[in-house]
Amino acid sequence: MSTTPACILVVDDEAQIRKFLDISLRAEGYKVLLAANAGEGLALAATQMPDLVVLDIGLPDREGYDVLADLRQWSQMPVLMLSVRDAENEKVRALDAGANDYVTKPFGIQELMARLRALLRGRSDGSESPLRYDDGQLIIDMVRREVVLQGLPLSLTRKEYAVLTTLVRHAGRLVTQQQLLQEIWGATHTRDSHYLRVVVGKLRQKLGDDPALPRWLKTEPGVGYRFLI
Repeated sequence: MSTTPACILVVDDEAQIRKFLDISLRAEGYKVLLAANAGEGLALAATQMPDLVVLDIGLPDREGYDVLADLRQWSQMPVLMLSVRDAENEKVRALDAGANDYVTKPFGIQELMARLRALLRGRSDGSESPLRYDDGQLIIDMVRREVVLQGLPLSLTRKEYAVLTTLVRHAGRLVTQQQLLQEIWGATHTRDSHYLRVVVGKLRQKLGDDPALPRWLKTEPGVGYRFLI
C-alpha cells in the first residue's frame, strides 16, 4: 500500500461544496484537486491520475453519468457519486454505471470520510493499467480517446471503443463475455452475447484482424475474448 497522501479529485459545480470538501479533505491529510465542471474534471483525471473521484451528478456542461462513462473507458479508479437526488433508482443507475458508492446531499462529513477511507483501502500500488498501447502498427491512446492504425485514425463507435479499451486494459488475459456485457452494456444485458459478437465482428473488420489468425483480438469460444500481446 502506498504511503504517500492519497489524491482526491472533487468535481462539483457548487463553489461552497468544493471549498468545504477542500478544507475537510486537506485536514485529513489528503491531496485535493478541484473541478467545477465535467470538462475540467476529465482533464484533471487524465493528467493527474487521482486515487479517487468525488463526482456530482448535476454538472453544468454534462451529466455526471456521462463523465463516469468516459472515465470507465480507461480507468477503474474509485468514484463516489454525490447528488441531491436521493431516489433509489438514481442510486441503482449510478452503481450499475460503474460508481463505487453514492452519497446524497446534504451529507455528514464523518460519514463521507468513512466511505472514502473504505474506497481507498484497495488503493493502487502503482500497477494502474497503461493509458496508451503502441505496437508500431496500432496505437490506442485512452487519454485522448484516439485509435490509430498504420498511421491513420480509426473511426470507432462508442461501443466498439469501449470493448477494445476494456480488452486492452486486461491485455493478455481472458475477459469473459459476461464481464464485457456487464461493464459496457450494464447488468441487465449479461445474457445478450449477440450484442458483443456484432461489435467484435465490426472491430475485427476495421482492424483488418483475421479471426482465424488473429493479431489482436482472439476469441476463446463460448467464454470470452483476449487482447494478444
